Amino acid sequence: MNSSWWEIKIKNVPDLEDTIFWHLQEFGCKGSALIQEDGIWYVKGYVPKIDVTEAQLDILSNTIRDDFDGQEFDFSYESMDDQDWSSSWKDHWQPMEIGQKMVVYPAWIDVPPECDRHVIRLDPGSAFGTGVHPTTQLCMEALERQLEHKNKPLTMADIGCGTGILSLTARLLGVEKIIASDIDSLAVRATEENMQFNNIDNIEVYQGSIDKIKKVTNQKFDGMVCNILAEIIKTMIPDMGDIIKPQGWVVLSGILVTQADDIKQILKDNNWQITGYNSKENWCSIEAKKSSD
Repeated sequence: MNSSWWEIKIKNVPDLEDTIFWHLQEFGCKGSALIQEDGIWYVKGYVPKIDVTEAQLDILSNTIRDDFDGQEFDFSYESMDDQDWSSSWKDHWQPMEIGQKMVVYPAWIDVPPECDRHVIRLDPGSAFGTGVHPTTQLCMEALERQLEHKNKPLTMADIGCGTGILSLTARLLGVEKIIASDIDSLAVRATEENMQFNNIDNIEVYQGSIDKIKKVTNQKFDGMVCNILAEIIKTMIPDMGDIIKPQGWVVLSGILVTQADDIKQILKDNNWQITGYNSKENWCSIEAKKSSD
């Protein structure tokens, strides 16, 4: 069989991770993955050979190199046939238990009948959020803690919903209604598709950010989860109190450990009490409670 795919491999730098995924998506990759090899994290992307030339791959390399701005840069690519691509792509995604109650299953693997966890099934695509990334795991674990002792119907906002994995998690853990948003139309579509695939309802999905959520509802939420870049979170914190009830909570991630102190201080300056901090790899999550109005 003739080789028909390019596998692009880039050594990951945590604070450039979203930028790398964005470049691969814009380049036309039909799938991307964050994987670990010999203790080192890489971002991989897959694009049909018929769509691009080696010269275009070299241009992509130079474009991404500019974003690294002197940081260590490792970019390579190789060709593979359809069978190897299919095997390589699916090998990246295996069932993953997260926290005490959740498990994420790729769409092509059957869930055993004896599984005693809440199951989310995903068909990984270009939208961010498959459960493999530390920030997604941190948020799912934080949602378990926030919802463990719920004693009434709850509502939640999910800003930067990606594939919708955090909204799906919250629904399975008992949140009654969720409004999710993402600035990326591909993420909005992925969330809607994953809702249907998992037979989960009561999640409204919109394209936009916190301003969009303010426009589509007058209600205030019991909680909010937000897994996006720290610099964007900083700009959102002053507005978070507008959509959260007194004593409501937020779970924030997409934050490097080195950025945590800045986020905590901005939260405190805006009348939030820090209630939790956890970390994995170079990433962390912060949980906070809103003070009474």
